[in-house]
Amino acid sequence: MGLELLTDRAAELFEKCFGHAPRWVAAAPGRVNLIGEHTDYNHGFVLPMAIDRYTVAAGDRASGSGITLHSLTAGETASFPARPPMRRGAPAWSNYVRGVVHGFQQRGKIGGFNAVIDSEIPLCGGLAGSAALEVATATLLEAMMRLPLEPQAKAELCQRAEHDFAGVPCGIMDQFTAILAQEGHALLLDCRDCGATPVRLSDPSVTVLIINTNVRHRLAGGEYARRRAQCEAAARALGVASLREVRFADLDAAHERLDPVTFRRVRHVVTENDRTLLAARALQARQWEMAGQLMYQSHASLREDYEVSCAELDVVVEIAQKLGTGGGVWGCRMTGAGFGGCAVGLVRTEAVKTIRREIEEQFERRTGGHAAIFSTRPAAGARLYSRRAPNLAFELCPSAPWPNPARPESEPGVLG
Repeated sequence: MGLELLTDRAAELFEKCFGHAPRWVAAAPGRVNLIGEHTDYNHGFVLPMAIDRYTVAAGDRASGSGITLHSLTAGETASFPARPPMRRGAPAWSNYVRGVVHGFQQRGKIGGFNAVIDSEIPLCGGLAGSAALEVATATLLEAMMRLPLEPQAKAELCQRAEHDFAGVPCGIMDQFTAILAQEGHALLLDCRDCGATPVRLSDPSVTVLIINTNVRHRLAGGEYARRRAQCEAAARALGVASLREVRFADLDAAHERLDPVTFRRVRHVVTENDRTLLAARALQARQWEMAGQLMYQSHASLREDYEVSCAELDVVVEIAQKLGTGGGVWGCRMTGAGFGGCAVGLVRTEAVKTIRREIEEQFERRTGGHAAIFSTRPAAGARLYSRRAPNLAFELCPSAPWPNPARPESEPGVLG
């Protein structure tokens, strides 16, 4: 659909619901993680990029003290008081908004407001739709309250919303990517100190392909929490603050101190951190085949050591490997928490149509299911549009007056 059409549709629905045009429309992108899976909550490295699919929140202050949300995506309405303390409630998707409102309530008084939410991010695909909703809400509230937040504080507020109101113990990657992403770049994020390094990915001959298996196995939420608990237990057993501090050379000693399952979890995190740094350097140097091989290695580790893949994701990666570089595929891996959702591929732009057809046909033949496939370029992060007067088009608001904490691409010690 595109961001402009999505913005217009949300604004039109707002006017139908509330009798006047919204004053602001906030937008935040989904993300795909190229490599670095289940490392963020272990304070490790990740290499995500924003995708060119967004969630938008069209809104304006309301005269009363209530909050009313219409979700075009869910086809539901949520209404609840603006006064603190904010509490969890139904429908479930509203808890992402409630959690963000709660974070702003701790910074000042929030009056009532109305909003219409719309999204083109595939549901339950591991593309960070929940973080996009949180960041879009936070961006809207920054404007309403005239309270701009520094990017790290904004990301942490949204992360706490997901922890405390949605009950998902996520890392910081999704929120940071939705806020800091730069067009034409992936983002090498150090989840220990929240340092971000842009990694150029603007070569027109290279396309990122997202393959949605449209599968979501029921064990996903509980298994995610279980993996995180296993990693935290392993860190305590090894006497470190997080698994980020464990090096490859430490694995032999760790093997003697951990049970076999926990050791495999640790081995994945340690080797995935190394792969992520190598992949960032490979992309920076346009070494596509090297980056692709690291993606395949990542998938194998997620399948065997972390045990979060599934048959459908494995089929996609197997098809991609058989197509190979001769068929235009450099690399492919599962992305997101696992047990379904999406795979991500690094492919030649000129071969996208052929690759898409081959994956769709072979996936259906082998699984009986339908894979929804789309290509994307690295997109920009959250943005705010405002309408300064009735009947005027929305204008993109200028960037916030704080420096972007992203490190320059050439910073030594990260990619050098």
